[in-house]
Amino acid sequence: MVGLPSEDSSDSTHRVDSDNHISNINDQRVYFVPFRWWKDAQDSTSSESDAKRGVLYTATPGTSYAGPMKLINNIFNSDLAFNLRKEEDSLHNGENGEVGVSGRDYALVPGEMWLQALKWHSDAKVAAKGGKSFSAAEDDMADVYPLQLRLSVPRETNSMGVRISKKDNTVELFKRACKIFSIDSDQLRIWDFSGQTTLYFVNDRSRFLRDCQRQSDQEIILELQVYGLSDSMRCREGKKDDLSGQHPANCSSGASIVMNGCNGTANSNFVCSNGSTFCGRSGEAGSLGLTGLQNLGNTCFMNSAIQCLAHTPKIIDYFLGDYSREINPDNPLGMNGEIASAFGDLLRKLWAPGATPVAPRTFKSKLARFAPQFSGFNQHDSQELLAFLLDGLHEDLNRVKSKPYVEVKDGDDRKDEEVADEYWQNHLARNDSIIVDVCQGQFKSTLVCPECKKVSITFDPFMYLSLPLPSTTLRTMTVTVISTDGTSRPSPFTITVPKSGKFEDLIQALSVACSLGADETLLVAEIYNNRIIRYIEEPADSLSLIRDDDRLVAYRLNKEMEKTPLVVFMHQQMEEEHVHGKLTSNWKTFGFPLVARLSNVSSGSDIHGLYLKLLNPFQTQADEVLDNCDNSESSAVEDISLKEHEVSPASDENQKAPDANGVVSPSEAELQFYFTDEKGMVKESQIILGEAVPAAGVSGRLHLLACWPEKYVKQYDTWLLTSLPQIFKSCFFAKRPQESVSLYKCLQAFLMEEPLGPEDMWYCPGCKDHRQASKKLDLWRLPEILVIHLKRFSYSRFLKNKLETYVDFPIDDLDLSDYIAYKNGELSNRYMLYAVSNHYGSMGGGHYTAFVHHGGGRWYEFDDSHVYPIGPEKIKTSAAYLLFYRRVVD
Repeated sequence: MVGLPSEDSSDSTHRVDSDNHISNINDQRVYFVPFRWWKDAQDSTSSESDAKRGVLYTATPGTSYAGPMKLINNIFNSDLAFNLRKEEDSLHNGENGEVGVSGRDYALVPGEMWLQALKWHSDAKVAAKGGKSFSAAEDDMADVYPLQLRLSVPRETNSMGVRISKKDNTVELFKRACKIFSIDSDQLRIWDFSGQTTLYFVNDRSRFLRDCQRQSDQEIILELQVYGLSDSMRCREGKKDDLSGQHPANCSSGASIVMNGCNGTANSNFVCSNGSTFCGRSGEAGSLGLTGLQNLGNTCFMNSAIQCLAHTPKIIDYFLGDYSREINPDNPLGMNGEIASAFGDLLRKLWAPGATPVAPRTFKSKLARFAPQFSGFNQHDSQELLAFLLDGLHEDLNRVKSKPYVEVKDGDDRKDEEVADEYWQNHLARNDSIIVDVCQGQFKSTLVCPECKKVSITFDPFMYLSLPLPSTTLRTMTVTVISTDGTSRPSPFTITVPKSGKFEDLIQALSVACSLGADETLLVAEIYNNRIIRYIEEPADSLSLIRDDDRLVAYRLNKEMEKTPLVVFMHQQMEEEHVHGKLTSNWKTFGFPLVARLSNVSSGSDIHGLYLKLLNPFQTQADEVLDNCDNSESSAVEDISLKEHEVSPASDENQKAPDANGVVSPSEAELQFYFTDEKGMVKESQIILGEAVPAAGVSGRLHLLACWPEKYVKQYDTWLLTSLPQIFKSCFFAKRPQESVSLYKCLQAFLMEEPLGPEDMWYCPGCKDHRQASKKLDLWRLPEILVIHLKRFSYSRFLKNKLETYVDFPIDDLDLSDYIAYKNGELSNRYMLYAVSNHYGSMGGGHYTAFVHHGGGRWYEFDDSHVYPIGPEKIKTSAAYLLFYRRVVD
């Protein structure tokens, strides 16, 4: 074990090697691993001539180096204490190092060598498991926990004192340290391949202590982050290694102890929470790859996408390796290799052992330079960033230096397999990169002309799947049903229809709710500003065209009279208002229109009688009248209308007496009708009693204005005529039931045949014209890494909205065998989830995070610079936006 000067020390950039020479170093950290694990990697990556020389240290129990008081404290505190003695005569090369190696032998290696060994070790296990390894570090990161220890240098120059105290560590961490460093049963030996432990054995001991900011008790406190070793501990507890050096297969996981420097006092910024496996500064996770990204100002969208890519198998190994040799700076479609270099540097920082949260400023500046849409500090879409980044990385790393011209041949009369392979080979001839190797698949796209039935089949590459979110829940809609014979009051009916349904679904549900007769039909209209603004008559129209704040009415009409003209009555009353300080009176439209068929209507008197008939349910005494009257009511209204026809239009003195039911009918002079337009904005000629009424216009509808006198406002319930409920009245505090849909349903909707939009017309080679063809997509070739984009953001003519639908996506077994058109038996169609990009909040803002699988069933949440463990049961949420899957080898 080794402690090094802190970065704040003036001599922190120097060390003393075995020859007591001072040299510059870049990485002062030293890693603690099982010696056999390190030795196997060293033997496979280096020749004997390049083998590193190691210095052996032996651990022995010892507490006397710290004086009597320390001995007493250790007895009461049960601190773990031992000495490390340098064996001067035990210099071994790689070959001799195997002698006497046991499971209690460990190695100290520098950071660069440790990363190389870790990669080799992972690759070896990938080959042994048949390619089933999760990532370069999956099995090597068994668990994560921090430790703090104290080092002291006695007068002897070939020995160090080590003490791990309960005061510096939680009880759980102290117990783990005892398991690793216990020297009661077996001898503990440490081989130093770093060459940095000689720092403790310099002749100028006083300078060393001064540089390390010596405490009064001459102890140096060190921060440690211990990686793994749980597999080794289980092996040691179960079966000891024999002296021949045989190492159990399941004891192969590496572990490391990162020495972050030595300080005179304990670091107050070092945080640990009650034995948790997480601790560090500013959300530092303290494990390989579990490093956060600082938010530079609304850059959570970028951080979320990067963390998902930074944990993508093969992409990790590629960028941690020598990727720079494949950078293509001359590609005119690329970005001079700068995006690939910036991304690679960022990934290396994220995967550096013991790293603190990284500020991605360099990458952000490169991104803004080549993609100005991401410049500044506004919130953006993580899927749009991911699409740009994958394409940019591909072009910067394209192995094809000169793209050949490729001519697409006609696929007529050839098998799909042959045509698809030809398309794919043509694609690879121009595009060859790690992104193509890992992330690209292939579609089969089929277009059919609606006129000549010409079929066109192409095979196109894809980088990700953008799936729609079909809703399986029902939409609640409230529609007011109005009779057109004056027999009943308007009644609102609340029905449920499929959210993605058609207008015919609305008519069917409403007909059942209002008990529509076999001889009746419904005319549905939207009301706005006291007039009908549109009729909803096309059965195939989507219900998505109807918004929640719209107001709909359904008029019950007789089927037998469908060919007769329709009259639409709009209502006006005189209202007083102050204009420039003067009281003036104006006609104002109110209420919703009343509709009826113009059967046997030929004169103004017929119009009067028909309107009074429609108004009958709105009389103020209607509750009493409807309980006592029968069908003679409508006859009485017609009789009154006939009597009105005999009265002179100029008479203002005629006041009708109440009829048998006590209803007072207005005189012709009190109720006036005028022809108007569809909007009710103009008054044309007045309708006179006894005079003929002209036929309806081309539309088959006659629009009339009924002008009410003041006494009518008292005789009729204008509130009932005015009130009209919305389709759905949302409450600020109320939430709709959570919508849920399976990921497979989303995939089915994506692969469903559908017509192209009017703006996406296809030029048919048969018709020699643009046609609105039908299009069908099929999955033909699946990539090793499958990225699925859930289309949560919807755009319509009226508004932009985010869909909060809960998508039930598989975590361990996404099986696409039933959804792929080309059954290639050599490749698996099963996938496992390893990362999720989440979006919380509304469309205009919100916040992005990422969930990442880190092997061994462990999931972590990346929230900018903070990294937390999360249970697998919390992965599925309605915030899931991008899903990252990797192929599982059968």
